[in-house]
Amino acid sequence: MSKTRQPAVAGLFYPGDPSQLRNDVLAMLNLVRNQVNPEKIFGIVSPHAGYIYSGQTASYGFNLLKNHKFDKVIIISPSHREYFPGNSIYDGDAYKTPLGCVEIDKEFAEKIIQGSKTVFFGMAGHRQEHAVEVQIPFLQTVLNDFKIIPIVMGDQSKAFVDDLAVQISKAADEKTVIVASSDLSHFYNKQHAYKLDSIVANRIMEFDWENLQNDLDSKKCEACGGGPIVAMMQAAYLTNNKKSVILHRSDSGDVSGDNDEVVGYLSAVIYSN
Repeated sequence: MSKTRQPAVAGLFYPGDPSQLRNDVLAMLNLVRNQVNPEKIFGIVSPHAGYIYSGQTASYGFNLLKNHKFDKVIIISPSHREYFPGNSIYDGDAYKTPLGCVEIDKEFAEKIIQGSKTVFFGMAGHRQEHAVEVQIPFLQTVLNDFKIIPIVMGDQSKAFVDDLAVQISKAADEKTVIVASSDLSHFYNKQHAYKLDSIVANRIMEFDWENLQNDLDSKKCEACGGGPIVAMMQAAYLTNNKKSVILHRSDSGDVSGDNDEVVGYLSAVIYSN
């Protein structure tokens, strides 16, 4: 009996109708004109709000994946609804969206878990979490014949981030790509949000994952998926993928017109050349 994680936010964060969803994603992708086109992409940073707010920014990262043949996508997400120590890989067989089911690569997931004390198979973090789910329709649109390894980070303390980075660096190969799912600051006015979010953006551009972790820990900046970003960047460093570009930045006020309390978003790519 297969175990499939059903959509939790279809019709809320993105359209529940398959045709509308595919058309919306394609429309956002078609608006993108990236200034870079790396050959060897290690991963992307992608926001996870409702598509109306962050989908266009997310499309900048996914647009770069269109001409690549990745067969494994590691999605690293924060846990918004429950706390648990460690990093939880969904213990079922597939994630479902209105565009269909995407199989979990259990064999590859086993490689990530092997020897780790913090990465495990489980349901923790996967029941209602949107930050993994909203990435999948984009992947279903730009990639063919791929499987996913959905990881929810229940605690973003340095020890859990470091361990996940090491485990991914040991398992990843040239047909693996990582999506670090994260929004930025929440509910500051537009000017203050821009200053806070610039700290995250600059650390990514400088490829300074160590100080990004320090800045997040000391509350100098905010990113709900800061741990996933740092884990991806550290894994990239360990595998000699040390180039990074910010592709696009925005905030919710760009869409809503409310600039008093905004949520920040960015899309970035990590690569070797």
